[in-house]
Amino acid sequence: MDASGLHAERAVLELLQDVPSGVSFEHAEQLMQGLATLSPRRLESLLRATRSVKAKRLFFWLAERQNHAWIKKLDAGAFDLGSGKRVLVKGGKLDKKYRITVPEEMYG
Repeated sequence: MDASGLHAERAVLELLQDVPSGVSFEHAEQLMQGLATLSPRRLESLLRATRSVKAKRLFFWLAERQNHAWIKKLDAGAFDLGSGKRVLVKGGKLDKKYRITVPEEMYG
């Protein structure tokens, strides 16, 4: 736990709500790279409580890109990821699994 009492799990979900308006995709991905020790149990609880469909979809998309061991313990289908597409980047590529547009250079 950091000095403010927030766990890394909560902090990353809060940060992802600000992508791309306040935080770049690249910065979010760099931060996610360093999160190899997140708690799947804490993540599950937070993902259930989080209302932001964008943050949840982006979280799963980035976590799968990093191939963290803890992502295998979370089933994205078990969480409310809303319906329809979310345009996060105008002119970006649509990720068909999470139905979000992401920067073309990060797609794939």
